[in-house]
Amino acid sequence: MKTIYATALLLLALSLAACGGSDASPGSSSGGSSSSGGTGSSSSSSSSSSSSSSSSSSGGPVMPDPATAPPLKTTIATRFGVAGFPVGAAIEADSTTGAAATLLKKHFSAITAENAMKPDTVWPNAAGSTTLPAAAPNFAPADALVAFATANNLEVRAHTLLWHQTVPTWLTSGNQSTPDNYRADVQQHMRDYINMVMGHFPDVYAWDVVNEAASDDANSANGFRTASPWYVAYAFGGKDGREYVRDAFHFATLKRTALNRDTDMALMLNDYNTELPAKRANVIKVVNYILGDAANGTKIDGVGHQFHLQLGADVTQVTAAFQAVEALGLINHVTELDVSIYQDPGNCYSQRTIPPCLADYGANPPQQVLSDQALLYRALFNAFNRASVKSVTMWGVADNHTWLNGFPVTRTNRPLLFDTALSPKWAFWTVTDPSQVVP
Repeated sequence: MKTIYATALLLLALSLAACGGSDASPGSSSGGSSSSGGTGSSSSSSSSSSSSSSSSSSGGPVMPDPATAPPLKTTIATRFGVAGFPVGAAIEADSTTGAAATLLKKHFSAITAENAMKPDTVWPNAAGSTTLPAAAPNFAPADALVAFATANNLEVRAHTLLWHQTVPTWLTSGNQSTPDNYRADVQQHMRDYINMVMGHFPDVYAWDVVNEAASDDANSANGFRTASPWYVAYAFGGKDGREYVRDAFHFATLKRTALNRDTDMALMLNDYNTELPAKRANVIKVVNYILGDAANGTKIDGVGHQFHLQLGADVTQVTAAFQAVEALGLINHVTELDVSIYQDPGNCYSQRTIPPCLADYGANPPQQVLSDQALLYRALFNAFNRASVKSVTMWGVADNHTWLNGFPVTRTNRPLLFDTALSPKWAFWTVTDPSQVVP
């Protein structure tokens, strides 16, 4: 575990980090933290080099033949004892064709749109305006992903209705002559947006209703991210900024009922660093605030845990995150899983340079870090095997497409279960075979 000081630096950095492919920043004292929902304009980079070694240099265990790899989705569903358990991957359009699509269809049973369902993509401002929406929503990128999913029997996990880093300014524009007038305008914009988007995607199994609403500050008075444009808008004129989260879940609840999906579409709060006790406490404060609106019919089904981790993550704290949600009678989703092969100090995420971030391993990371990653993945999937965990989603399909090649610094990273040649890594084999020995 890193020092408290390092963790504090990381949490400060998280509030500054841009989130284009992911909604988090990995590297917390237990492993990591925005896109995914989540975190700039592009979340991923590519590399043509393979990330895995088939055996240790000392003649140790040999990686099984890739041709014998069992489908990840089937293995996990069988182990967890849940038929059709959603094992997902966050994707862009490039994963719907060619070898990536073949891999996706074999090993995954669900997808998440990495960026295509975020508000600034779906309904941006009108050209040249900061107060008016485009004439019509832009559903085309997300529609293409949903069509691919439908054609290949993949479920869709929808990400995200509201996120502080992707708020077209028209959504929070309005008549500021009085606080009440302004609040009414912003509420109407939110309601219209949620109704339009949920109505367009009626068949998803879950929505991240609000992404990253909780503060990174361990000393936060109310647990909320008060710099969010939504919070700021709702706080106008001295009103309670927290109410935007209740409204979002209230409008989503009403729309879900109108779609007749009350029992099979989960409404989730999604956040990162839930494996850190201080951040987790803030997330639970936000959840309890939403639950406090139950008398008005507002519902929340659970919490999505991003789990952007790094080597050295404390899996007992991952379990503690699940338990904190279970104690409220809610469910858990793992929404943006990856494991960085670097174990960076906390000030890496504030300084964003090498050093203090670790030096680039290059195209062929040491076998030891790949083995350590594999053993951590094994421990994580063991921790995921609990009744409250209803889905697990990787933040990417394979190492040739990962936001971590550009964050917190530009360097080679290999955070997923399949390497850059789309072959299973040691991490894959430890997840699918609990008895697999690694070098």
